[in-house]
Amino acid sequence: MKTEVLCLLFACLGASTALTRKQEAAELSRRRVALPGLRRTSTTAAPLKEAEYVDDEYEEEIQLPKQCPELNGYFPAADQCDKYYDCRDGKFTEKLCPDGLVFNDFSPQHEKCDLPFGIDCSKRPKRQPPQSSPHCPRMHGYFAHEDARNCDTFYYCVEGKFNKITCPAGLVFSEKTGICNWPDEAQKKGCGSRDLFNFTCPHVVESVAATHPRYADSEDCQYFYVCVNGEIPRRSGCKLGQAFDERTGKCDWARKIPECKEWYSDQLTDEELDALENPRPKAKPSGGSSRRKGNRPTNEK
Repeated sequence: MKTEVLCLLFACLGASTALTRKQEAAELSRRRVALPGLRRTSTTAAPLKEAEYVDDEYEEEIQLPKQCPELNGYFPAADQCDKYYDCRDGKFTEKLCPDGLVFNDFSPQHEKCDLPFGIDCSKRPKRQPPQSSPHCPRMHGYFAHEDARNCDTFYYCVEGKFNKITCPAGLVFSEKTGICNWPDEAQKKGCGSRDLFNFTCPHVVESVAATHPRYADSEDCQYFYVCVNGEIPRRSGCKLGQAFDERTGKCDWARKIPECKEWYSDQLTDEELDALENPRPKAKPSGGSSRRKGNRPTNEK
């Protein structure tokens, strides 16, 4: 009360003299007790000493919900991979990715739903109930053929509508990566190299195996097998018009390889083979104004 009387007295007299540091600290302590909402510490904290000087700027403590690690940003749900939270000024809105996509939490500043390939959902494995349609277990994504024995066919689904896609020869659709891959890398049950190819890599010494030897496909001149480390066969092929030459271990024009010179006779004419073997040079562009400095076209009339 003494301090308040002094303050009122000074105000009435128009005095400009400031309070001493001791008086200022005492007054500040009184205000903090009267307005606990401005305190950053609990009410059980030790009181200020009279001789202690304290800055008079205090921030109100903000209690963020567990869904918002920061005031603003996009954050994944703790248990569900396709759910996330849009946080604005500490308040959150719960959101779901389109069915089949999951939230990509690579940066809190970006709101991005993505295909699940390459995104770790092991710690938040739950997903929304699927909205399935023919060939599409979910509305969005890449999905294997329903027949497990069909190794190279898959479906690309958007909004529940599918496109049927077939992998290039020798490759298998990988459900782990969503792309076509070598059978030994796709690791799809029933779709390994031994299941697909009527070929087994011959046993060779270690030095030869290290070169990944190649062998002709006995049933198709255009194709051959690469034996990775001499053990794992991968079927590969030459471009149209060519065949694999087992003597050189390379592709060459089929008509130059005695055992394959007639391979394309029922597919391409001699004229078409000639065009493949001796392609015409591409015509150089002609005409048009130069873009070099000093030769730009003018707009003079």
